[in-house]
Amino acid sequence: MSTAVAEKLVVEGVSKSYRHATVLDRVSLSVAGGEVVALTGENGAGKSTLMRICAGLLRADAGRVRTADEVGYCPQTPGLFDLLTADEHLVMFGRGLGLARATALRRGHDLLDEFGFPVGARVVTAEMSGGTRQKLNLAIAVLGNPGLLLLDEPYQGFDRGTYINFWDHCRAWSDQGKAVVVVTHMLAELDRADRVVELPSHPARNGHG
Repeated sequence: MSTAVAEKLVVEGVSKSYRHATVLDRVSLSVAGGEVVALTGENGAGKSTLMRICAGLLRADAGRVRTADEVGYCPQTPGLFDLLTADEHLVMFGRGLGLARATALRRGHDLLDEFGFPVGARVVTAEMSGGTRQKLNLAIAVLGNPGLLLLDEPYQGFDRGTYINFWDHCRAWSDQGKAVVVVTHMLAELDRADRVVELPSHPARNGHG
């Protein structure tokens, strides 16, 4: 494991319920820079819910989340626009991150090339395969060089080689001092993480991952 620096994510006593069904019950977690943490648990244990709360997209019912760096969030379902190309996504999201067009395209192309994406193809996302869309989704999460990466099963649709390459990238990102949290159900790869955190399931699960 890389030498850990300051904690970049601290979750303290976070709870969340939907229609009286408990999804998260006083969950606590901390992740330091230079660390890869695998977040596991049964379907409905609240993994995706916790990631959305940590990303600031969902409000917890109780508890608090503190982040000490910029956050890059890769949701399980790509948040892409069907009629835009990869380059148009890079420019648009780059603008939101304060990046000039040329910078966003350069960084984005470098990332996409590393993931085996057909850089420069003038194809709208509606015509891309699921794995190709997810590569773009992941590149957007990393585009702003965030210090904290929240990755919710970001490898959906990847072939075996790209999947292994993804875990190599996680290690490279942690070596750069980033804190990386990966939601995963791929138990065979848990040794690629520094720590495994398993969320407990609850009897009244309702499908919120």
